[in-house]
Amino acid sequence: MSGYDAVILVSFGGPEGSGDVLPFLRNVTRGRGIPEERLEEVAEHYHHFGGISPINQWCREVIDALRAEFRASGIDLPIYWGNRNWPPMLVDAVTQMTADGVKRALAICTSAYGSYSSCRQYVEDINAARAAVGESAPAIDKIRHFFDHPGFIGGFAKQLRASLDQIDNQTNTRVVFTAHSIPTIMEDCSGPEGARYSDQVAEAAALVAEHAGWAGPHDVVWQSRSGPPSMPWLEPDVNDHLKVLAAEGVDTVVVSPVGFLSDHIEVLWDLDNEAAETAAGLGLRYLRAGTPEIDADLVGMFRDLVAERVSSAPLKRLGKLPAWDPTIEGCCPARRPPAPEKSRGR
Repeated sequence: MSGYDAVILVSFGGPEGSGDVLPFLRNVTRGRGIPEERLEEVAEHYHHFGGISPINQWCREVIDALRAEFRASGIDLPIYWGNRNWPPMLVDAVTQMTADGVKRALAICTSAYGSYSSCRQYVEDINAARAAVGESAPAIDKIRHFFDHPGFIGGFAKQLRASLDQIDNQTNTRVVFTAHSIPTIMEDCSGPEGARYSDQVAEAAALVAEHAGWAGPHDVVWQSRSGPPSMPWLEPDVNDHLKVLAAEGVDTVVVSPVGFLSDHIEVLWDLDNEAAETAAGLGLRYLRAGTPEIDADLVGMFRDLVAERVSSAPLKRLGKLPAWDPTIEGCCPARRPPAPEKSRGR
C-alpha cells in the first residue's frame, strides 16, 4: 500500500454558531492587519445564515460516506479530519495521528485546483502543523489536483442539467461558470510545464458543459474578490458580467459554481444573494446550479484519488491539460499578494 497508514481530510473550516463567527474570521486573517470593522462587515454574511457555515457538516458527511466506501473497496485506512481555520484544527488532528502511531498519511484537500491559495497554502499549513507536533509527526502527502476527474465533472454536470431542465425555451439562455478570483500573480500551478489556475477552471467548465449536454454558449467568470483595487485579479466579476449579458439580450442565466466543491458561505452569499439581486435588477431570470451531492460520483472520486497513491491505480482524467505530479516538489509557487481588504469565508 505504498507505505500509507492513514488518510486525513483537510478543509478550510467554518463557524458553527454566531459566537464563532468573529473568532473564526480573526483566525483566517491573523497577521494580515485587517481592520476589525472589515471583519464585522463580513461577519454579517454568516449571521444571515445563523452564523453557521455548511462546510463542517459537509466534511462530516463526506467522511462517513468515504469510510463506508473504503470498507467496500478494501482500503484499510483510518480517516482523520483537520481544518486550517476552525476546529477540528489541523494541528490537533496531526497530534492525534502521532499518538495513534501513524507514520505516513495522504491528505485529501477540499480544493480541486492549483494556485497558491488552493494548493500550496494547504501544504504550508500541513507542514506547520507537523512542525508544531514535532519530529514524531507523520509525513503527510497531498493528493493531486482533481478538477478534471470524472467524478468531479459528473457531479457538477448533473446539477447543471437539473437547472437547465427547468427552462422550457433555452434560446436566450447563457450558462455561466464561476470560481474564486485570485490575484493574477498567484496563477501558476505547476511550473513551466503546468497549466494556470484559470486554464484549469476553463477546462473544467467546458467538460461540465459537455457532460451536461449543453451545446449553447458558456462563459467563465470570477467571484468573491477580496483584494485591493490596485492589484490585478482575475476578471470579469460575475456581477459585472451579468450586466453585459443583459445588454446582449440574454434573458436567462444559469450559474454553476464550478470552483467550489460544496455550498459554503461564498456560494450562498455571493451567488444566492448578491448575484441573484444583480440579476433581478437587470430583469434576468437567474438559476444557480448546485454543487455536487455527496454521492457515488463524489465519494468514488476521493476513493480513486487515494487508490492512485496507495495502490498505483491508474489516473482517471477527462482533461488534456498537464497534470501536476504530487510526488514532485514545486507546484503552485508561493507568490503571495499584499493583505486583502477583507476576508471572504467558507
